[in-house]
Amino acid sequence: MAVGCATRSSVSRTRDDMDAMRTEFAQLRLSNDATLRELARVSAQNRALETRLAEVSAAQRTSAADIARLQERVDAAEAAAREAKMLVALAATPPAPSAPPVPFPPPASSSPPRAPAVVVPPKDSGRRTVSPEQVYSAALATFRAREHGQAVLDFLDFIAKYPRHPLVANALYWIGEAYYVQHDYRQAQAEFQKVLDVAPGSPKAADALLKIGNCQLNLRDTSRARATWQRVVQEFPKSEAAAKARSLLVGHPSASIR
Repeated sequence: MAVGCATRSSVSRTRDDMDAMRTEFAQLRLSNDATLRELARVSAQNRALETRLAEVSAAQRTSAADIARLQERVDAAEAAAREAKMLVALAATPPAPSAPPVPFPPPASSSPPRAPAVVVPPKDSGRRTVSPEQVYSAALATFRAREHGQAVLDFLDFIAKYPRHPLVANALYWIGEAYYVQHDYRQAQAEFQKVLDVAPGSPKAADALLKIGNCQLNLRDTSRARATWQRVVQEFPKSEAAAKARSLLVGHPSASIR
């Protein structure tokens, strides 16, 4: 009888334990379901945040591109203003006076002197003499009107007519700029390099070297672009181009300014 009572007691405890385990399992299942629902909610929030982050990143890239285009327009406007000042200075410079012709003595002759011939001045054809500065200004005005193809032809015509003029380096620079704004970065780089080859001491040399770096960046040659910007800082430390090169180097931290 004692054994039978002990067995019934054990069975009762076992049933109680099983009931407790069933209750605990049910609670665990409810807790697990709640955890899964919370995880799904958090995952949905993460996906929404990732989508929003992608939208913000795309907006930032668009803004950066807009800022870059605006900066290029500002740079072109500043360069054009400097060009205008230079043209004004060149126009205000009086030409060097030419030496008077040396009179030749009349040849000895036994015949009596004749009366001087009457020189009839040529008729005014109505054509005005165009100065090199005016030719250059016309080409620059064509560039400002965004007629870049015609501007290149006009600047080339200026260089052909006045190959030794001080504005030749400027004309070469604007030819490079015309290709640059049309996204022909390889040709633009070649034209900017001509400025350095023809007139390394020109006021346009620093700007041309800076633009060479920009062309290299657009051609995905970032390491060479950084090296070129460093050259601008080293060779033209006090120029406006050097200040812009420093800003570009800051935007590319792997490039150190020596």
